[in-house]
Amino acid sequence: MKITGITHICLYSTDLERTEKFYCGVLGMKYKFPFLREGKRIGIYMEAAPRQFIEVFLRDTATRNDEPQITHVCLETDDIAALAKHLHASSIETHTPEPVMGADNSWQIWCKDPDGTPIEFHHFTPKSNQLTGEPCIATW
Repeated sequence: MKITGITHICLYSTDLERTEKFYCGVLGMKYKFPFLREGKRIGIYMEAAPRQFIEVFLRDTATRNDEPQITHVCLETDDIAALAKHLHASSIETHTPEPVMGADNSWQIWCKDPDGTPIEFHHFTPKSNQLTGEPCIATW
């Protein structure tokens, strides 16, 4: 037996429509299906890539914890410069104006989703530690 991948991450949202617009509209993910309870949509499932998903459930604002439930989500892109331009054209604020080379030798740029969850985008290089398996020297 072995683990063959990561199937999904799960996030909370205070506004499913706004969250769907960000992940499907801005980032181009595919809406797969809703979660329904008593005829009401309480969650959504979106496909980032084949067999890789983001699951989102509605969280009542009265019980919202301001602390993130996860530290961040990282999504891979094949063109980090084009993604950065697209985020800016979509009025999405990024942590840095342009992609930067991370300590892991991968290009990266960060933004936040509509509920404040940090989103990291990676563009691997031939020297990316994720591909070479070399130790990553933390420079932060």
